[in-house]
Amino acid sequence: MRPVVQRKLLLATRNAHKVREIVALLDGLPIEVSSLQDLGIASLPGEDDVEVFSTFEQNALAKARFYRMHTGLDVVADDSGLCVDALEGGPGVRSRRFAADHGMNGGDQDEANNQCLLRLLEQVEDAGRGAHYRCALACVTAERTLVVGGRVDGTITRSERGGGGFGYDPLFLLSQYGQTFGELPPEVKAEISHRAEAIRSFRRWLEPLEPEEMSR
Repeated sequence: MRPVVQRKLLLATRNAHKVREIVALLDGLPIEVSSLQDLGIASLPGEDDVEVFSTFEQNALAKARFYRMHTGLDVVADDSGLCVDALEGGPGVRSRRFAADHGMNGGDQDEANNQCLLRLLEQVEDAGRGAHYRCALACVTAERTLVVGGRVDGTITRSERGGGGFGYDPLFLLSQYGQTFGELPPEVKAEISHRAEAIRSFRRWLEPLEPEEMSR
């Protein structure tokens, strides 16, 4: 029986929360995932100007191609965000920069973003607080390029609930559970989240590959 050689992938994010979540979701596959920090890859010229597109898919692919070009490694990158009905799909691809876009700088970024969202939705009735999380995951290797996505629907609460997760998780309520992502156990979030759905598609793409193809 031929041994399975692990494919090495660079996870193109400096967000420690994303690293932990994605590595856990890829557990069990014959791949070795390293982050930018793991490999000591410092900030690269132009790094902050990569995600300039209007869709999650374009941004994830641009990020994967950018780090592939600069490192020569096989790269997986994600772009994720919150889309709120009352904000016409915003903050969307500007989710990470949402508070800064509205002049609320300084302090903890996640907390600033959450407070900015609550302020903008303060006068919105419960029926109008629908939202969804989106994730686009891109992988670029020497042989192929893949872009997959995931989505989960919910509503926005009127105050933060729970200390788990990250980003907008304490405000994102799953009606079927009656809890926010900040309250749900991590193992439940790992089954139903937007990122989990995208990773499942990615796993299906990797699993059928023959051992020698995985080791190229």
